[in-house]
Amino acid sequence: MTTTAAKAAVMDAEAINVNSFGNIFKLTSFGESHGVGVGGVIDGCPSGIELDFDFIQEELNRRKPGQSNVTTPRKEEDEVQFLSGIYEGKTTGTPIGFVVWNKNQHSSDYDHLKDVYRPSHADYTYHKKYGIRDPRGGGRSSARETIARCVAGAIAKLALRPYDITIQAYTSQIGDIKLDGTYKDYDLSLTEKSPVRCPDPVKSLEMEKLVMEMKGLGDTIGGVATCVAKGVPSGLGEPVFAKLHAALGHAMLTINAVKGFEYGDGFDAALFRGSERNDRFFNDNGKINTRTNYSGGIQGGISNGQDIYFRVAFKSVATILMEQETVTTAGKDTILKACGRHDACVLPRAVPIVEAMTAMTLLDYLLIASPTR
Repeated sequence: MTTTAAKAAVMDAEAINVNSFGNIFKLTSFGESHGVGVGGVIDGCPSGIELDFDFIQEELNRRKPGQSNVTTPRKEEDEVQFLSGIYEGKTTGTPIGFVVWNKNQHSSDYDHLKDVYRPSHADYTYHKKYGIRDPRGGGRSSARETIARCVAGAIAKLALRPYDITIQAYTSQIGDIKLDGTYKDYDLSLTEKSPVRCPDPVKSLEMEKLVMEMKGLGDTIGGVATCVAKGVPSGLGEPVFAKLHAALGHAMLTINAVKGFEYGDGFDAALFRGSERNDRFFNDNGKINTRTNYSGGIQGGISNGQDIYFRVAFKSVATILMEQETVTTAGKDTILKACGRHDACVLPRAVPIVEAMTAMTLLDYLLIASPTR
């Protein structure tokens, strides 16, 4: 095979998979930030799942802009319209098509960016890869694409209900303000009462103040989301290259602005001896259990029946309302100052996306373990 032919084959393979996520439960998303709409097609969803449309819309509402004073003031109703794969409120097993129409676009906010590369955005890399880019809100690289993930994640959550699997994410850190305890130390039902989605009322106020400070300066700040999945049965995950934690890591790292993923002890595991951190087994009234869960519910890449918990690090939003050095598409040095409606911190709106990607991953691996479920 010639070099050109080999490259073409690789490009063909990429074209098949680059917009899809999952193995059996698979989401293919479509749309751009300032296009007509954003949506997706879900394939492999089991038939007979009773859909709670109010729940699906509420999951989507958790992601949308304009929720509070700490998010972008842009208003989008983000109402999902289903096109196929559903009959009398239940999934039919055929592809589920859906769309959310874009209704509040200010494309003129991006006119001055047509010939400029924004620092730390995908402008330059998209242009180099495709030879063309959509400067309006980043086009396909915009976080608006995550609408499709939230819809598919909501359906995955509904499909997981019969297994009593629950998924809860929350903001555990913004900037240098972070929670000191683990997920077991907090009442996670308080998460949705916080504008930054932090279950600690005191820390929540501190985080909110920091985000508002950044917003007033025209700057941005990053943070960390923690997620816990309870009720996950043992035995999910495949050796060697389809380990469950690798799948979860892949899922999280596809989310815009994610810079890091760690499960269980994560990087802290490097600080301890095996005698300090091994999860010892014991007979718990006839059931095998572990006295600790430093492994994060996954051992050898396979779930062990304990809670699965992990952390996802998000960088500060790349769009800042301050002057920055950059270059034009012609390579000429210039100064850029962005305008428009942008988040000062992604964490409040990222929490439901983390949950959605977790739900899709766990459902997919349940179906891999038992495709007839």
